[in-house]
This record gives sequence, structure tokens and C-alpha cells, in this order.
Amino acid sequence: MRTVTIVGASLSGLYAARELRAQGFGGRLVIVGDEPHRPYDRPPLSKDFLIGRADESRLALTDADETAGLDAEWLLGVRARGLDPRGRTVLLGDGRTVPTDGVVIATGAAARRLPGEGLAGVHTLRTLDDARALRADLTQGPRRVVVIGGGFIGAETASSCARLGHTVTVVEAAPLPLVPQLGAEMAAVCAALHRRGGVELVTGTGVAALRGGATVTGVDLADGRTLPADIVIVGIGAVPNTAWLTGSTLALHDGVLCDDGCVTALPQVVAVGDVARVGGTRAEHWTSATEQPRVAVTNLLAGRTLATARPVPYFWSDQYDSRIQFAGRYREGDTVRVAEGEITDDGVPGGSGFLARYERDGRTVAVLGVDRPRAFMRARRELQRERPREERKPGDRQSEDRPRVEPAAL
Repeated sequence: MRTVTIVGASLSGLYAARELRAQGFGGRLVIVGDEPHRPYDRPPLSKDFLIGRADESRLALTDADETAGLDAEWLLGVRARGLDPRGRTVLLGDGRTVPTDGVVIATGAAARRLPGEGLAGVHTLRTLDDARALRADLTQGPRRVVVIGGGFIGAETASSCARLGHTVTVVEAAPLPLVPQLGAEMAAVCAALHRRGGVELVTGTGVAALRGGATVTGVDLADGRTLPADIVIVGIGAVPNTAWLTGSTLALHDGVLCDDGCVTALPQVVAVGDVARVGGTRAEHWTSATEQPRVAVTNLLAGRTLATARPVPYFWSDQYDSRIQFAGRYREGDTVRVAEGEITDDGVPGGSGFLARYERDGRTVAVLGVDRPRAFMRARRELQRERPREERKPGDRQSEDRPRVEPAAL
């Protein structure tokens, strides 16, 4: 393999580049990125960067010395528009082509949008440029902020806006925010954090329309109410960036379908990070983006699946001065119990936080920690040692949601 092209100058793309060099690849390395920026850390965008506690230099994931050591060609500010397996090329939006022997797909995901987002004052928060624009709006004096979506990005952004002194309302269509991730009982704790932080939480109704002429002035709700707004932040999830792969013969279904080793139906093409649906699961978490590249590169260089990536899922979120950490796989019907610390009568974590265990058939399948980092890390290590029974082992029969990997030329 003489040339490898990484499509996506992202966190997972950078980790793939590091792994390629660490695992002995000495050939030509090309990194394509649609943003003009080198890889940067996204989690601080909704937190420290938004409130002005971190500048852009602290977001950088690599420095000049490492960049030189990677010896890569960086093609930034240009989108990939296609993958031609027969011609063994990546097609770029500016008309150029990159001949290549192997491809790492690391194009991530894009923020979902609502009709009417062309109004001034309406923001998404996915990229550095998004964060720059929102931070500029938030420094124009006190604002009425409506956050649409009570997921992690929405909650973190609402927390930051409240910290900056703005009047904040979060609109969540579900009865409680984060129910799919945490279950109703623990989702109620997150709802209580909003209340404790001085943020109004409107649940059980969706958004009908955004109101305004050139600039947003309000949000019309599906139940007939209208919320006045100077700034609207849309945090309703993300969609994987796979449109450029249409017609490439790769299997696409809510991401790029891969086996448990991040290998697609073409052995010379692997996918990592938010865009990859690995073994039937697409995980939009920092840990997936940093752990998958090691396995993906091993298999890419081997030309077949030798290693698999089935770590215990883990994510964290900082909201209203609380650190929320979760590991494992929650499923509706799991029993949840507080094992350490307490939840107060107001529904918020006690002074020393708490650790909750999710149990199924008499065993722990997930853990949630709020302001209880040491206990959580111990519990997370236990989960990693005791792999859940329902997880597939290497060599198990592949599910219908995974591609069948056959020898094929890129």
C-alpha cells in the first residue's frame, strides 16, 4: 500500500493518521478536510470556548512538531465529492482527484437543521465556525435564548448561556430530556439540573416554526404557544456525512456500514468516528472516535479484519457545574438504583454527587456518575472486565446490519 487517504480532518481522522505512522505505514499520507482548520477538539465548543474560558489555541489537537512528524499532505477547505473504487481515487469538490490504495472515512456528522434557519440569530453548534458565530451573538448584551433540543449539546449550550447571564429556555419534544440515553428516572435528574441552573424547561411539545423577518424573534411551539427569542440554538442531533459516498458501492444506512473491525464491504476502505456504523452501532462519542482508529488501521494495512472494536460505550457531559458520566448500554426495562451518594428531595444530586447502577438479570450493564468521578471510574473498569453476554465475540455470525466483506479492489 503506497498511498492512504484520510477523508475528514477530524478527531478520528487525526487519530487514524497517528496510527498509520505508529503501525509502520511509511507511504504517502493525504488528509482531506472540508473545513479550513486543522483538527480541533469539539467538546469545549459548547462549554469553555463558548463562555470565553478557552481560546482557539486550546482547541488544537496537534502542534507544528507533530504535524511535521506525520509527514502528511493536508488538503483543507475542500470537500470530497465521491469515491471511485474502480479508478482507485477520491474525487474532490474542486475537480482534483487523489489516487489512493487505501481510504479511511472520517467525515463525521453534520447538525440537523430546521426550516427557517436562514434567519439571523439562529445557530447550530457543531463546528468551530458555528461556535465563533454564536459566541459573537452572545456578547451583544442580555439575550432571550431558546435552545431547541434537550440532548447533550443542547443542555451544555443552555448551561453556558445561563452562565453568561442570558435568559434561557430549553424546548424538548420528549417528556424528559435524555430519556433514550439514561432512562426516565435519571433523565428526571438532568431535568432538575436545568431548573437548578435557572433555565426554563419546556417538554412534551415540538417546534412548529421559527418566527421573524430577517432576524429571529420567536419560536412557535406545536401546542400553540410562542416563545420570544433573540437567539435560537438548534440542537436536534446530527446526520452522518455520507452523501459524498452515494454510488460508491459502499453500504450506507445511518452511516457507513462496517463490521466489528471498522472494515467496509471493500477491505481497502475503513470508517471511523461519527460516520461509522460499526457492528450495527453508530456512536457519536469522543471515545469511539479515538479508540476505533487503532483497530481500523490494523485491518486496513492487513487488507482484512484481524482486530475488532467493541469497547464499552462511554460518554460524559458538563452541565450546570456538574460532571455527568455514563458507561455501558442502557435498555428500557433495566432497573436503576443509586449505589453511592444521593439524589435530594428536589431531584438534584446531593453535595457529593451519586453513582447509579443499571441492572438487568441481576448484573450491572451500565453505570451513571454525577460528580462522583472516582467511584464512576472504578465501576467503569468493572464493566470493561465483565463484557456483557449479549455482545458478539470475534468470529460470531455477522448481523444483517453489517456488510459482508469480500475481496475487492479499490
